[in-house]
Amino acid sequence: QVQLVESGGGLVQAGGSLRLSCAASGRTFSSYVMGWFRQALGKEREFVAAISWGGGSTYYTDSVKGRFTISRDNAKNTVYLQMNSLKPEETAVYYCAAKELLNNYYSPALYGYWGQGAQVTVSS
Repeated sequence: QVQLVESGGGLVQAGGSLRLSCAASGRTFSSYVMGWFRQALGKEREFVAAISWGGGSTYYTDSVKGRFTISRDNAKNTVYLQMNSLKPEETAVYYCAAKELLNNYYSPALYGYWGQGAQVTVSS
């Protein structure tokens, strides 16, 4: 089992940057594929990015490619999401999540562990 705690959310102007962190505790962090998801008010939770166990493979939803970067530091049990050129429509609660297998990394239903979420608000 793993426990996840996000930090780094906040208010930023359009075009600005934020870095989210997700600290894990419990079972060996490197045993998990890590994902970032977001959920805007009144909308379904959507995939943002995922990273493989050792960090060698990363995956992004099309709308964030070139602007967001997911990374992990297994020595620090932490996964990061660097978000640049943020847009107002990206205002949402951002969640990190963990799963053991890489298949269907974009599906929130397959992630067994979730953090509490971090609010990101992008003003226009």
